[in-house]
Amino acid sequence: MRRLLCLLALCAACTPPPSAKDRLHQLFEEAWEFEIQENPLLATTVGRTDLNHLLPSVTAEDEARRAGVRKEYLDRLREIDSEDLEASDRISYQMFARNLEDALSDHEFRSYLIPFNADSGFHISLAQLPGRMPFATPKDYENYLARLKALPEYMRQHIGLMTEGLEAGMSVPRITLEGYEATIDPHVVDSPEESVFFAPFRRFPVGVPESEREKLRESGQEAIMESAVPAYRAFLDFFVETYRPKARTTIGASELPRGREYYQFLIRQFTTLDLTAEQVHQTGLREVERIEKEMRDVIAQTGFTGDFASFLEYLRTDPRFYPKTAEELLKEASYIAKRMDAKLPSLFKTLPRLPYGVAPVPDHIAPKYTAGRYVGPAMGSGAPGYYWVNTYKLESRTLYTLEALTLHEAVPGHHLQNALRMELEGLPDFRRFSGIGAYGEGWGLYSERLGLEAGFYTDPYSNFGRLTYEMWRACRLVVDTGMHALGWTREQAIDYLASRTALSLHEVTTETDRYISWPGQALSYKMGEIQIRELREQAERELGERFDVREFHDVILLEGPVPLPVLAGQVEAYIRSAKIE
Repeated sequence: MRRLLCLLALCAACTPPPSAKDRLHQLFEEAWEFEIQENPLLATTVGRTDLNHLLPSVTAEDEARRAGVRKEYLDRLREIDSEDLEASDRISYQMFARNLEDALSDHEFRSYLIPFNADSGFHISLAQLPGRMPFATPKDYENYLARLKALPEYMRQHIGLMTEGLEAGMSVPRITLEGYEATIDPHVVDSPEESVFFAPFRRFPVGVPESEREKLRESGQEAIMESAVPAYRAFLDFFVETYRPKARTTIGASELPRGREYYQFLIRQFTTLDLTAEQVHQTGLREVERIEKEMRDVIAQTGFTGDFASFLEYLRTDPRFYPKTAEELLKEASYIAKRMDAKLPSLFKTLPRLPYGVAPVPDHIAPKYTAGRYVGPAMGSGAPGYYWVNTYKLESRTLYTLEALTLHEAVPGHHLQNALRMELEGLPDFRRFSGIGAYGEGWGLYSERLGLEAGFYTDPYSNFGRLTYEMWRACRLVVDTGMHALGWTREQAIDYLASRTALSLHEVTTETDRYISWPGQALSYKMGEIQIRELREQAERELGERFDVREFHDVILLEGPVPLPVLAGQVEAYIRSAKIE
């Protein structure tokens, strides 16, 4: 026995320690499982169904505990020497470190005290549960019912955070909250059939026996009226009676506690670049000047004889540029999308399998929502992606910008990029399922310009719409930094956007409120697009006839979202490799 124990001890001593790669990926898996367990809604999104009966716990104590665990993960990561890793793992190492550092900074600045903004938030995401959860078996319905019953506590916790935020001076600016109750009160209904949460009970799949359907429907009616409706009523009362009256009257992030540091963090988080607000502002001014020259050239092509401001007024007031019905707008968006579908093989070697649909923005969020957005499905849900088009207030929905909007949100923009990301293999889960603003939104804006290569924008008004959208993103660099770092007023931002773009005045106002309530995010688009265009120009210049746009797009898309400096390294490696071949 003693000899056996000695042999076992000797074998253990001879076992090599885990490699840097093994330690790294073990840490990735452990940290990912932690995030999944902490956020059951994330679990649903990535196709993990074992937590579909739960909602997250979001108290301040929970946030502090999570920050402590993430700090431990960061400490463990730093014990691994990245020089011992292969190139792909070094990228994952850097991105994992950045994610943890950003999460810790986010907690330090107490961003969790502001859990919504002018066009999105926890209460809006909840209303999308019927379309994001699976409904194939009785168990799926039981999970959904459990979540509905958990809504009052989940809402109570968010109200607690927002109350603490008011006391700490951390709130959404009051000016952006006018009319915002329209995103809440549609859920305070008089009968369960009026609720968006009733949708799964209207029709049952074959996997739910006939004998169980009526009981499930009755349980759904009860859960809606006794849990979901009271939860939203409590939030509505709190919002109208307490939150909005006490919300801060300033608009700039610099006016928040440690505001200038906070905004600098947000610039880095959303652009992935180490830039100051002034540097971003100056980049925006240069882009505005460049794009305006192109816009004036297009105006000349139309034969219009007035000045720039008169042309904008003409576009905003002539009925020919606006849809008469929601159906007309949706049909036109669908037609543009299908035309672009046919062009994709000429621009891309790798295409996703997941299809997408075109649908209106839901009524309960449309009044304060942007013109359109891509909404991806939960993994394993069997649902497609959706390109949402806002049919609210049709007199503000410009047809001349619809080609650019469609290419950005559907294909070759967000649907193509996100669907490919979901199908990637060999990447850690945190990379497959995390988004990086400058990468994703930069790709969306770059995709608008790809329409020129695909034969779109043949009408000068549509081309002016494309330039309006590019100008809009350049103006964002100016007005976001202006309001959040340089002391601009809301009126200055509205006037700046209105005088340089052909966006409708309704959209100018809703967009400005979006930037006020979501500081930094608006910087992602133009900063990312500038980087992608510069990388393409570099590849075209250095490779000459060897340049293949389809291969270039694979390089951009097939490693998933990465920070812009990492993307630059990937393209430079592609250029070196292509020169050798």
